[in-house]
Amino acid sequence: MKVRPNLDAVLTALADPDRRRAIELLGTAPRRAGELAEALGLPAPAMSRHLRMLKQSGLVEETHPDFDARVRIYTLKEGGMADLKLWLAETDKLWAAQLTAFKTHMEKTRK
Repeated sequence: MKVRPNLDAVLTALADPDRRRAIELLGTAPRRAGELAEALGLPAPAMSRHLRMLKQSGLVEETHPDFDARVRIYTLKEGGMADLKLWLAETDKLWAAQLTAFKTHMEKTRK
C-alpha cells in the first residue's frame, strides 16, 4: 500500500467524538467557532483546541469575512479526506481479496 503521510493526522483528528461531530456540523454549513462550541456544548477554549487540530490535519480551513478580520468562519477543506478515502478503498480491496481466497480454500478443503 502507498504511504499516505496525512492519514495519521486525519485519523487522530477523527478519533475524538467532538471533532467528528464538528465535522458533521460543518458538512451542513460553514460556522463560527462560537456556533460550533454552543452546538457541541463545549467551552470556547476546548473548541479552539479541537478546531486547531482539525486545521492541522487538513480537514478544516478558516476564513475571515471582509467586514471583520476578528471573525473566523470554519468550513470543510476540499479534499481533506482524500487520503482516508483512498486508504479505505485500498484496505477494502485487500480484505475482499483475502476473504475470497479464504472462501476458496475452505471450499477446497470440504471436498
